[in-house]
Parts: sequence; structure tokens; C-alpha cells
Amino acid sequence: MANYTVLVTGGAGYVGSHVVVELLNQGYTPVIIDNFSNSIKGSGSKPEVLLRIERITGKQVTFYEGDIRDKPTLQNVFKKHSFTHVIHTAGMKAVGESIIMPIEYYNCNVGGTICLLEVMKEFSCYNIIFSSSATVYGPPDFLPIDETHHVGRGITNPYGKTKYFIEEILRDLTTADKNWNVVLLRYFNPVGSHKSGLIGENPQGIPQNLMPFVSQVAVGRRESVKVFGTDYDTPDGTGVRDYIHVLDLASGHVAAVNKASEGCGLKLYNLGSGKGYSVLDMIKAMEKASGKQIAYNLAGRREGDIASMYANATLAETELHWKAERGLDEMCEDLWRWQSSNPNGY
Repeated sequence: MANYTVLVTGGAGYVGSHVVVELLNQGYTPVIIDNFSNSIKGSGSKPEVLLRIERITGKQVTFYEGDIRDKPTLQNVFKKHSFTHVIHTAGMKAVGESIIMPIEYYNCNVGGTICLLEVMKEFSCYNIIFSSSATVYGPPDFLPIDETHHVGRGITNPYGKTKYFIEEILRDLTTADKNWNVVLLRYFNPVGSHKSGLIGENPQGIPQNLMPFVSQVAVGRRESVKVFGTDYDTPDGTGVRDYIHVLDLASGHVAAVNKASEGCGLKLYNLGSGKGYSVLDMIKAMEKASGKQIAYNLAGRREGDIASMYANATLAETELHWKAERGLDEMCEDLWRWQSSNPNGY
């Protein structure tokens, strides 16, 4: 195996920490940069995460505290390591918050990416794997949604637009300069945690995503879940989404590192399970995993929500030799192990 040294931006966050564990387990050398200053509703990266990664892997983690918008800090990190790849997971990620704070989202997500790309070019590191999102598709014209679906139309929030704009920047970059190899990973909905229960999703404030909220109800931190929309054209009337185990997501990043190493140019892949589960399906699965009854209240639709969204992930299976291996029960069991072991997060 090639000895790749991989900078993971946002490597102390939810997805980033699981990616770092997978890289270490596969024999790569990850280096983390994270500023620990997630927005109020962000994923809540904390210094404790680094100690837990080391406990899980038995390996030391190289870490720098810094913001990717701070060019001198980035340059200093690049001077100390000969990076072969960057996995770019840093960014603000709460949909609702992005509507209230659009300038901050554009500054952090788009501005931070441009700064990162400038420093990568300066140090001749031309391989980047970017954490994009299924939000770039907007409302789906067909299901399951594949990579041929149009992007950028009907995106309802600044968070999704920042992902779309960054994709376009990276697309233009590969057109202009053939040195670059870019893999865009369009995540669906990550769920679960590492088997150890030591690292997991740690939302600050009120969780913006369904499953952290459901698990907090199960552990007694919150009274009930509000289910928005009960009259969608779905089997039980509630919204249907594609959920993917965070460990499957992490292994997808390692597969993407290997793809970039082939000199792939621009590639884009859905990372999803290919299955749709409703809100009520997810609540029932969490009840089964936790052995707790989860109270929920039915409410009207939220503006901007869509009925169903799930992936066709066959391109990733064909080209990355990757597919989601873990099912719904395992996602919920692992989420419950994390939540019950860490009822208040890190």
C-alpha cells in the first residue's frame, strides 16, 4: 500500500473523526486540522475526540488547531508534511442556521475552500476529496436519484448552495488545470457511530437532524420528537430519506483517496444506502435498538421539505468498489451505544 499522508479538515467532527479512524486502520497517515469552533448547531467537535481516536486505534494522532480560512496557519501545516491528499470535511452544516446566517456560511464554507485550494496548489498537492451533500440535487425529478440528475436547481437553503458552489469551483478547477484530481462525495444522511461507542455525533443545542434528536429522546434528554408532515405520498405519509452508517461513509472516503491516486480528474459519487426509510420507520427502529418508547407529536409540513429522497449508489459500487454494508438495525444499535454511553455528548 502506498504511504499516503492525508490532511483531514474538520477531522475532529462527526464524519471527520470516523474518516480518521478508518484511515489509521487502513495504514494511511492522517493529519487533522480543526478549529473546534462549530456553530451553535454544528456537530460539536471537541479536543476529547482526539484522545478517543487514539484509544480506538492505538495510534497517535497528529493534530493542528486552526481555521482553514487562516492561510498562514494552513501554510505552516503544509510546510511540516508532504501531503498526498486532502479530505475536506470542514464547514458549517446546519440547514436552518444557514438561512439565518448566510454570510457566515458562505464565508466559512466557500471562502475556506478557496483558501485551502490556494495553499494546496502552492505546495503541489492536487488530490482532494470533498464532502458534498445530496442537497445539491434540490427536489428530485426521479428516484432513486443518480449522479446524472441536475444539480443547483431549487436548493432551498444557503448550506446546500455552498455545497453546490464548491462543487462548481472544483469542476472549473479541473477544467483549467489537469493536475487536479477531485472526488465529490454526495452524502445522504449519516447515522450511527463507531462500534466502541467512543465517538459519535455530538450536536450542540437542539439537534437539527432527525436521529440525534430521536436518540436524545430515548436517553431522556428531550421529551418528544416532532414529526413534520404526515400527508406525503409515502407509505406512511411521513418523509422518506436515505440513511447511511457513518462507518460506511468513512470507508467511502478511503476508496475515494485511492480513486484520486489513479489520476481520475473529476469524479462524483452518491454515498447512500439506496434504501428509503420514513420518519416513523426510524423512530420504530430506534425504539427497537434502545428498548425505550419514543414519544412523538405529529405536525404540519415544514417549508422546503420534500416527500422522498434516496440514492442510486451503483456508480460508487462500480467505480470505487464501495457499497453501504450496514443496515438500519445496526445504524440504530450503534447510535444507541454512543448515546447511552455519552448521554450529554463529549
